[in-house]
Amino acid sequence: MSLLQQSRKIITAVVLILVLTITSACGSNVAQVDRTTNPPAVGRDVAYAQLERGNTASGQTFGNWVVQTSRGLVQDAYVRDNNKLGVVISRQVRPNEVRPLAKSLVEGFRKNFPNQDLTVLVYAPDKQLILTARYDTQTNQVQYS
Repeated sequence: MSLLQQSRKIITAVVLILVLTITSACGSNVAQVDRTTNPPAVGRDVAYAQLERGNTASGQTFGNWVVQTSRGLVQDAYVRDNNKLGVVISRQVRPNEVRPLAKSLVEGFRKNFPNQDLTVLVYAPDKQLILTARYDTQTNQVQYS
């Protein structure tokens, strides 16, 4: 790997971590949702746009935030049950940048939805799953598969 490629990878990871950290620290607080209640059933009259980023208000807000702050690296995002984040990356993201991007997303997701196990699913532009990152609160570790 050339020095230029390695530098680009490191700079991309650092910038993404900074963007996620700064904007989540400066952004509005996301309220925790009472997880003992069931989410409302989705009827035929509910438009897709109401569900595309999250099935809770805080999930919707975080999904929108991820897409807006990714600077074109993430095409689409969704949050389910405040513990699962799915993102569709753009063609700009090189294969060797997927894991650092997933790590940054886990860190931002963890700050907005603390004290729970989290899953980040990374999809290619063609919507094929390419990486799963699972954060375990007990071990404070991220497992990739």
